[in-house]
Amino acid sequence: MHREKEVLLKIKNAQTYFPVQKGLFKRTVGHVRAVDNVSLDVYRGETLGLVGESGCGKTTLGKSILQLVPVTGGEFIYNFDGDEKDLRKLSSEEMMQARKRLQIVFQDPYSSLNPAFTIFGSLQDPLKKFGVRSRAERKEIIGDLLEAVNLRREYMHRYPHEFSGGQRQRIGIARALSLQPELIICDEAVSALDVSIQAQVLNLLLELKEKHKLTYIFISHDLSVVEYMSDRIAVMYLGKIVELAQAKDLFDHALHPYTQALLSAIPVAEVGRKRERIVLEGNVPSPVNPPSGCAFHPRCPHAMELCRARTPELRKYVLDGREHHVACHLAEQRVGTAAQTSQIPEVEQHATN
Repeated sequence: MHREKEVLLKIKNAQTYFPVQKGLFKRTVGHVRAVDNVSLDVYRGETLGLVGESGCGKTTLGKSILQLVPVTGGEFIYNFDGDEKDLRKLSSEEMMQARKRLQIVFQDPYSSLNPAFTIFGSLQDPLKKFGVRSRAERKEIIGDLLEAVNLRREYMHRYPHEFSGGQRQRIGIARALSLQPELIICDEAVSALDVSIQAQVLNLLLELKEKHKLTYIFISHDLSVVEYMSDRIAVMYLGKIVELAQAKDLFDHALHPYTQALLSAIPVAEVGRKRERIVLEGNVPSPVNPPSGCAFHPRCPHAMELCRARTPELRKYVLDGREHHVACHLAEQRVGTAAQTSQIPEVEQHATN
């Protein structure tokens, strides 16, 4: 389905490990495997949702793409107008130029703006950095940006404390747009906002995507929000991608037991209708010492001996003409037969009321 689409970013075996240090001499005794061998393609013009429980590594993956944290291994190949380059191999100056194309909207609208600066002061820095020398020109650009996110031009002379959370997040979006990027990583961009304000910001992001031909990586723990925003959705667990599919396919035919459990927790806004809840037992394992085999097997109600012994690969299946990737031994067995008839099988669910 995506063969005709252009790959904007290709992630190959990305690893981001953080050292665990102990003792007086800060000796490294282990590593937190925040991102553990993730491979992923991001297509130009799409919104790729990235979901999972807190601590699964989705925010670290976003920051790794932007090279905002030290990356341990892997490749982040970006398509610079047909010239593919690994972001990890760029010099400091080259990476600075690349940041014009890659921007981020941070989670917390209250801490992402410097309280000592006016909005003009916060938004003018990237413009100055990339060659807009005239103050009058910077004021014109910032005024246009504020209007693009449905704020008034004169607000540029106010300080962050004079705005609500929703307004601050709009300013954060305006700042991300200031250098006319191609790819914007939205890191829990609406999680700190009230539900009614969330809807406004989400609709604004969709409008801006259409107007400016943007590509989004939309990171969130809220599956309802991700479903509304995304073309494809990748599910992360303990630093790995465990399922990847078109948004509708993932919600209608989730194949991984972890994805099924996440979907079962979404409230149903319909009187008289209930969704069977899948309650996972136990806690998320430590990323410092992950379990053998499939990392999900200690919590999985369908775990087999094979799951404890061998780590499942993220395999691609083509069902009903659409690609569906899943890393699960159970899915391998069930989909292997179904792929011949292009029917997505039902996976048994252990439900509790």
